[in-house]
Amino acid sequence: MDVVKLYPECKDYIWGGEKLKQKYGKVTDKTPCAESWELSFHKDGLTRLESGKTLAETVSEKDLGELAKDFPFFPVLIKFIDAEQNLSVQVHPSDDYALKNENSFGKTEMWYVVEAEEGAGLYVGFNRDVTKSEFEQAIAENRLTELLNFFEVKAGDCYFIPSGTIHAIAKGCLICEIQQNSNLTYRVYDYGRKDKNGKERELHVEKALAVTSLKKYEPINFSGNVLGTCKYFHVEKLSVKEKTNRATDEKSFHCLTCMGGRGALNGKTVSCGDSFFVPANHGEYTLEGDMEIVVTSI
Repeated sequence: MDVVKLYPECKDYIWGGEKLKQKYGKVTDKTPCAESWELSFHKDGLTRLESGKTLAETVSEKDLGELAKDFPFFPVLIKFIDAEQNLSVQVHPSDDYALKNENSFGKTEMWYVVEAEEGAGLYVGFNRDVTKSEFEQAIAENRLTELLNFFEVKAGDCYFIPSGTIHAIAKGCLICEIQQNSNLTYRVYDYGRKDKNGKERELHVEKALAVTSLKKYEPINFSGNVLGTCKYFHVEKLSVKEKTNRATDEKSFHCLTCMGGRGALNGKTVSCGDSFFVPANHGEYTLEGDMEIVVTSI
C-alpha cells in the first residue's frame, strides 16, 4: 500500500459550525459540519479513500504495523471538531468500566488547538478536589462549570485528558482530537439546550458519577515535540520548513494531519486540514513546504 489521502466522515451535531467546510476543505452535504472523522475504523463513521472504499477494508495487518496486534481492534480515532457553540460537559469511562457495563472500550483523548477565537477556551477537570455529593449537587443546580477549570487557549495549545476527566470544548474553538477508538460519552450538563425536535438531549448523570475522577486536575506536559503519548497513541508535532524526511518501520503506520500551511507529501499536495495515511514499513517519506503537521502512530 502506498501513501494515501484520507476522506473523512462528517457529523452534523447541533453545536457545530461551518469552518471545516469553508476553511479546511471538508466536502459534505451536512449542515452544520461539527466534526470530521479523519482516521476512523469506528462503525459510526468510517474513513474512506479516493476510490470510495473504506480505509478499514483496504489496509492489511502489515500496513497497520506490529503494535496494532496488541489490541482487539484498531486503537485510535482522529477528528477535527468545530465548536460554534459550547459542547456538553461530559466524561468518558475507563476501559474497565466500559467493558463491564457497555461492551465498549473507554476513552482517553488529547486536544490540539488548531484555532481559537478571542477569549475561547476549554473546560478540563475540577479546579479543586470535590466530593461526589458536591458534584451531584452542582449538576442538579446547573452550576457545574463553577467547579471546573476554564483554560483560555490559542493555536498550538495541547491538553491530554485521561478517561474519567470531566471536560467540555467551549464555543470558538476548532481542535484536532486524537482519542481512543470509542464513541462512548456520558453527558452531565448541556446548558438546557434543545435539539431540532425541541427536546433536551439525554443526560447520563448516574454513570458519570460512577466514573468521574473527583481530584483536582493537574495538566500533563510532555517533552520535546511529543504532544501526548499513552498505550493507544503517540502524537508528535512536526514543523516543516522547506524539506523534511521521516520514515515508518514495521511497528506502526503514521497518520499525518496538517494543522496549518501547505506543501507536499511524496509529491502529493497537502493543504490545511488534510490527513494522509503512511503504512508501516513504507520506509522514508518526504515532506516539503511550510506546514505544521501532527504525526500520530501507535
